[in-house]
Amino acid sequence: MAGVTSLDRVCDGARAASRVLARLSSHAKDVVLGEMAEALERRAAEILRENRQDVEAAKRAHAAPELVDRIYLDEDRVADLVETCRRVAALPDPVGITERGERLPNGLEVLRRRVPLGVVAALYGARPAATVDAAALCLKSGNAAILRGSRAALRSNRILVEVLTGALLEADAPAEALSLLGEDHEELRRLVGKEGVIDLIVASVGEEVAALLRQHARVPLILARPGRNHIYVHADADVDMALKITANAKVQRPAATAVGDALLVHRDAAPAFLPAAAGRLGQQGVRLRLSAEAREALGDSANGVPVAVEADFASASPDTLVRVVDSFEAALEHIRRHGSGHSESVVTGSLAVAREFQEAVDAAVVYVNASTRFTEGGELGAGPQLATSTQKLHWRGPIRLEQLTTDKHLVAGDGHVR
Repeated sequence: MAGVTSLDRVCDGARAASRVLARLSSHAKDVVLGEMAEALERRAAEILRENRQDVEAAKRAHAAPELVDRIYLDEDRVADLVETCRRVAALPDPVGITERGERLPNGLEVLRRRVPLGVVAALYGARPAATVDAAALCLKSGNAAILRGSRAALRSNRILVEVLTGALLEADAPAEALSLLGEDHEELRRLVGKEGVIDLIVASVGEEVAALLRQHARVPLILARPGRNHIYVHADADVDMALKITANAKVQRPAATAVGDALLVHRDAAPAFLPAAAGRLGQQGVRLRLSAEAREALGDSANGVPVAVEADFASASPDTLVRVVDSFEAALEHIRRHGSGHSESVVTGSLAVAREFQEAVDAAVVYVNASTRFTEGGELGAGPQLATSTQKLHWRGPIRLEQLTTDKHLVAGDGHVR
């Protein structure tokens, strides 16, 4: 057909495939996920070979270590991809669940049932694992998936999509249920303007692409923004607990989005906590950047440590930014001003402070005496996730199976007219 582009074919194929997926039984979808797991396991050597080329190219380009880590796959990480498919298969299927049923006073019977969205576009950076997360979650929730990763992981994403679409065919499911786009910005602009074709865009992307989406998207969009997350150490915090949480939040997976970027320390806790934190984080290769108040609290120990100015707290940093605050209210005000709405944590021995922190802080996930790293990786229950939404509509927090479905109202009468 004249004028039809490759993007048009991808979108038309995804729309047709979504109608097939919407009618698949839970068992049939689980069979497909099992085929995906087996295919990933069987072709692990190919996946690792392609991934090595991405990693080597990133290193040649002098990419940041955090980016290289996001791209990197090894046998254990491929095994995690296999396990993702099996974990999703083991989850309850949200599709078809009747959430409410009632007979109205006028005699009409109304059922509210969960159904797939249709076609989901998942946009993400240099993280091949996101390719498998998106494919598995969209398949289980009955949606076709159009994926767009980063150029830095293009070879890895291509082989993963090839393996997964092969599994779709092996299980007699439509291969068009999964497709991968390239890096062309004009193609992306056209994709996000396809009203009536794309039902939802979930984007975990950098600010440049986010700005493009905000300008051109004509379909529902969830932006999963990178975190600017804080650990607040209250005056009564247990120092050992605070050290453990602070270190875990920063170093468990430095390339992730739910890391503890900034450390807020109550002035009364600073003398005991700050020197110990500087030593612990330094041993683990984390560089501190200190506000003026933190430098004063550390005294001579702050010599040679870089300064953190106000603008530094407005963006995520590979370093740990440290500020000493005079009060609980000052910590809340800093988080209101600089937080991204992703994940925030307080370390305290006070139940009253814990409750007030959770009520006052405006974020997707708010922790008490726990690391922010639990936000990602399906650690909060309900299985793997596509991203973490920092918006308030239509969902906030980890995006899992249920968030990839919507409601349908089924109404039955007996000749009713209004």
